[in-house]
Amino acid sequence: MEVEYKQKLDLQMEQKGVAVTEKRSPMTPTDRRYKGIRMRKWGKWVAEIREPNKRSRIWLGSYRTAVAAARAYDTAVFYLRGPSARLNFPEEVFKDGSGSGGFGGDMSATLIRKKAAEVGARVDAELRSVEKLDMNKLPEAGRV
Repeated sequence: MEVEYKQKLDLQMEQKGVAVTEKRSPMTPTDRRYKGIRMRKWGKWVAEIREPNKRSRIWLGSYRTAVAAARAYDTAVFYLRGPSARLNFPEEVFKDGSGSGGFGGDMSATLIRKKAAEVGARVDAELRSVEKLDMNKLPEAGRV
């Protein structure tokens, strides 16, 4: 709905002879479903989270993929808010090792940042290795 509204505004501006120079980020609808992340102009994904009862934010890092950034966010929000947190990948929290104690606000921002960065970097590396495997597929048997 917000996108339609912005498109209507752009159309109205063009009809009035005003150039629309704002560039939209090339996010797909599937990327928008992740909470706590955003895309930089140059294509990197970043994650951050606001500390409870404070105005400050915890920087969780910059990642190649939206999934890695979302998983980093999930780790941080789980440590901050506990099992009741709304997660992007609820089934993955216990696989990351986040499910074992230390949640519910008793961890420092530095430790939360460290844990989230570890998970995000690991997911980025896993996704990168999958991409390499896809690119290095064996040639078909019928070709010479």
